[in-house]
This record gives sequence, C-alpha cells and structure tokens, in this order.
Amino acid sequence: MKKIAVLGAGSWGTALATVLHDNGHEARLYSNVPEQIKEINEEHTNTTFLPEMKLPESLKGYTDLKEALNDVSAILFVVPTGAIRPVARQVAELLEEPKLIIHASKGLEQKSHKRISTVLEEEIPSGKRSGIVVLSGPSHAEEVAVKDLTSVTAASENEESAKEVQDLFLNDYFRVYTNDDVTGVELGGALKNIIALGAGVLSGLGYGDNAKAALMTRGLAEISRLGTAFGAEPMTFLGLSGVGDLIVTCTSTHSRNWQTGNKLGQGMSLDDIMEQSKMVVEGVFTTKAAYELAEDKDISMPITEAIYSVLYENKKPADMISLLMKREGKSE
Repeated sequence: MKKIAVLGAGSWGTALATVLHDNGHEARLYSNVPEQIKEINEEHTNTTFLPEMKLPESLKGYTDLKEALNDVSAILFVVPTGAIRPVARQVAELLEEPKLIIHASKGLEQKSHKRISTVLEEEIPSGKRSGIVVLSGPSHAEEVAVKDLTSVTAASENEESAKEVQDLFLNDYFRVYTNDDVTGVELGGALKNIIALGAGVLSGLGYGDNAKAALMTRGLAEISRLGTAFGAEPMTFLGLSGVGDLIVTCTSTHSRNWQTGNKLGQGMSLDDIMEQSKMVVEGVFTTKAAYELAEDKDISMPITEAIYSVLYENKKPADMISLLMKREGKSE
C-alpha cells in the first residue's frame, strides 16, 4: 500500500482517488473548501461534483496541505490549470524529500502558454521530485466513478516513473498505458477542449453528425499541426490522449466544454454560462492560449480562430461557421 496525496477534490480528483483506493492505496483528498472536506469525511459524498456517488468510508479528506503530504510517496495534482503554479509553490515549500509528481489536469497556462509539466518543473525543485508524470486520456469522471471501462496514458520522460504510475492505477476497469511523449500527451489533452467547444456549438445550432465528424477530423489536424511544431510525435495524436480524448469530449454530454459550446450555440452569453458553471471550463482559456501560440508560430488553425472569435470577440457562432465553410478550397 502506498500513500498518495490527491490535490483537488473536484469530480476528476475524487474519481481518481477512488481508483487508488480500489487498488489498496491510501488516497488523501485535499481541498481548500472546509465544507466540502467535512461532507467527504462525515457523509462520504461529494454532491457538488459527483452527486450520485457514495465514497468509500475509509477515503479521507484534508484541508491541511502539510498533513495531506505527510509521508506520501506520490502527489497527484488535479486542480484547474490556473491553480497549478500557486499550489505547486506551496507543495515545494513543504516537501523535505523527493516525491513522484503526477498531474491529471488539461490546459495551458495563460500568458506564458506553458504546459503543466513545465510549470511543475519550474516550481518544484529537482531535488524535491523523483519524476513528473502526466495522466491523460478519454476519461469522464462520472464514468470512472461507477467503474465503467476506461483507458488512459501515463506519460513521462522517465520510463520508470511512467511505469510506477501505471502500477498505481491499473486495474480491471481502469487501464493505463505508458508513453514518453510528454509534449504530445499534454497538448492533445489540452487542445481537444477547443474542438469540444466547437462540437457543442454545432449541436446547439442544430447541426448533425456530418458536421461533427468534419469538425473533429479537421480539429485533429489543427491539434497535430500545433503539437508537432513544439516537438510532439505525430503518432501521439492518434492515441488515447489525442483522437481518443477528442472523441469522448466531442460526443458526450458529460463534457463541460461540450456543454458550454452547446449553450453558446443556443444563444447564451459566455459570461452567463461561466457564472452558472460549478467547475472551470478549461477550453475557454486554452482557446486563448492556443490562438496566441498559433499566431506567434504562424500556424494555420482556422477552427481555433473561429472559436476564439466567438469567445473573445463576440462574433456569432453561425456567422463563424459560415466563414469556415466558405474558405478557399484546399487539398486534404
């Protein structure tokens, strides 16, 4: 049995903590919301994020980060991208010996456009981490919570670290593959949220499967184009953290990004949607970062540009779809 601190008690952090618990490990759920931790410890529920799930009674929540980190062998970050740097800084101040660092968040840091593993490297000194591993793939928390079959990727430049994470999580309903393309896995997981926003918009406007298939296919081309410009392996985007994650996020009503796009397509304003959302919609922020990266690198990403125009320039979704369809004819 190993002790693992799970930082972030949202839907995904809670679901991953239960996987670790099912595998015989001591998973410690950390949150800075006292009422949430009180509910987890006393009611064994997390109704804000997983309303229909009953948590194991031995799964314990913590509000004291130092206590949650005490004597753990690994630390799993499952907080929104914008919180990664400040939380990592707090963790670094408390660590006295190297720990395995894992993250299961999907996004790019605003302004710097840095991947999450890069942020973790910057904030947690090398002497306080034994490795950094990305856990990513097609995985809705709601389905993992009920032990639906799920497959993901553990990516690290250190093969032993990736295998260690594989061993921590692998069981009969949660399958884990290893990968050494950290850049590709992180960018695939982050950028697919942009395309999921678009898939939701199409649905909200009443378009069907033909349109969705075209969007996903051309969206994957954009993801690959940007990813390979930053050194990712092209084949990574045909794997679980690429096309796999793209499929699940663009076709499921569980997806917060799809839900947001769907409401935009139906005419709701982004401000109203974000105000009503209980969780961070990473795709909204990733769209801005990817748009700026593409401009900087002079990479063609017309779908991303169109979604950026809807989110940040108040353009009408229907008008942007029309512009995309009327672009100059090209070869595939």
